[in-house]
Amino acid sequence: MAITVFHYPACDTCRRALKWLDARGVEVERIHIVDAPPSRKALEDLWRRSELPLKRFFNTAGQSYRKGDFKSRLPSMSESEQLDALAADGKLIKRPLVDAGDTVLVGFKEADYEARLP
Repeated sequence: MAITVFHYPACDTCRRALKWLDARGVEVERIHIVDAPPSRKALEDLWRRSELPLKRFFNTAGQSYRKGDFKSRLPSMSESEQLDALAADGKLIKRPLVDAGDTVLVGFKEADYEARLP
């Protein structure tokens, strides 16, 4: 089964994650996260399956996060508002975002990939 990786080609973290997956022969469907970001419905599904706090889906180091002043806004935003914001701007989503069916990973930590991916 192929896993879906939402990535940004210029992102070093995404390149490291994809290189790690390629080295292990994992079949990957690559989706450019800025050109084709996941829909709001897909993001909500990924978030719920990830069992992570929704804040972990935000690219806190990114320009969109800073320009949108999400550091101060997030605590008072509803989950619905947060999902709407993520769906509206692919650069706001932490990457890579990996959908491996039962497993959803946000970002790249080699130990997490090793433990949670086939």
